[in-house]
Amino acid sequence: MTSEVSGHDLLALLCARQSVGAKHLAEPGPDEAQLQRMVEAALRAPDHAGLVPFRFAVVRGAAREGLAALFERAALEGGKDAAGAALDADRARRAPVTVAVIARLDPGHPQVPVHEQWACLGGALTNLLNAAAALGFGGKMLSGAKVRQPAIQAAFCRTGEQLVGWVALGTPVGSPQRVLPKPRAVDVLGDWQPPADVQGSV
Repeated sequence: MTSEVSGHDLLALLCARQSVGAKHLAEPGPDEAQLQRMVEAALRAPDHAGLVPFRFAVVRGAAREGLAALFERAALEGGKDAAGAALDADRARRAPVTVAVIARLDPGHPQVPVHEQWACLGGALTNLLNAAAALGFGGKMLSGAKVRQPAIQAAFCRTGEQLVGWVALGTPVGSPQRVLPKPRAVDVLGDWQPPADVQGSV
């Protein structure tokens, strides 16, 4: 069976992917089959002991209005005025599809420390965004103070879970996003040298 994307094309996509904010996203968003493919990619993230320390909750259709109402209420309770709260509500409904990213960590696991579980979640999120780009969609991870608001946490999380944020997804439209400068590969890549007291001590 031949691959759907050549290695060269895949590498080009990974090197070119950038976040696309909700104001630059339009219908259609990913459908159920496309979301499942994106999650299949997320599940290929390195996962020590196969814990799957994450899950996703999709906000689409009429649920977008529920998210808008939740954001508006949280903004008012947080001290924003009516105009600011309405803006938060509009942001909640703007993306065609929003995917909540939820951590379900096991802090007492005997083999897998919490930092490895967070690394798995980060890899899963990256794979999800890359899969979205491969399918022709734009996406952006959003978080901020809202993820720590108790009512919003309670709306998304089960016992022991933690809301990480939301991924806005849709078809990119309008002006291209501003390309943020990135460091050169050589600025973050280097050879490791063993400490002087262990060199040649094999």
